[in-house]
Amino acid sequence: MSEPASDHPVTAERPDSLMHSAGWDHVTLVGSNADDTVAFYRDVLGLPLVIRQPNLDREAVEHLFFDAGDGRMVTFFVDESRDSAEEQDPGIGAVHHLAFRVEADELPDIRDRLLEAGHRVSEFDRGAFHSLYTQDHNGLVIELAADKYEIPDDRRGEILAHAQAARVAAGDEYIDSEHLEAAMEELGIEVVANELPEAATGRDF
Repeated sequence: MSEPASDHPVTAERPDSLMHSAGWDHVTLVGSNADDTVAFYRDVLGLPLVIRQPNLDREAVEHLFFDAGDGRMVTFFVDESRDSAEEQDPGIGAVHHLAFRVEADELPDIRDRLLEAGHRVSEFDRGAFHSLYTQDHNGLVIELAADKYEIPDDRRGEILAHAQAARVAAGDEYIDSEHLEAAMEELGIEVVANELPEAATGRDF
């Protein structure tokens, strides 16, 4: 019998498990057609299309690989017979949204370019980071997240776990800037804040 959810520790320590992942490789979504998928993920988000080949398990379907910018991939199974959808209603086990990291100083320009190109955009302070939201050609929510502080990639999980502990100790509901700062100070990491615009909390997609 598994332990109650309230007993699950939040920690950056590796668990005693069957295996340990070496990192994220790729996530694969069922897409619509190639033209609409490339038009959004390459021409709007700027993800290079690095592989285009038949799906090895189902040759009638094409498999597109896009580089998310750090060597990790987002891939799509596409079929020319599929039209793009405008809305999604994801259920259990479905993808709710994709989040891509962007540089904090580029956020205002990204927002303006998306709006000028006719894409709906909302912007929010998410507590642990700052995000823009838009949607792809199938109605999938796309999040563009910027760090509030200069966070080393190899310390990200450690910082977030310590920020979680600081949040719980303070009796706060969500992680926010003060918890991140406390975590970085505790870990001996220099606290360097990124310049970000003011934004409300929440999300309207």
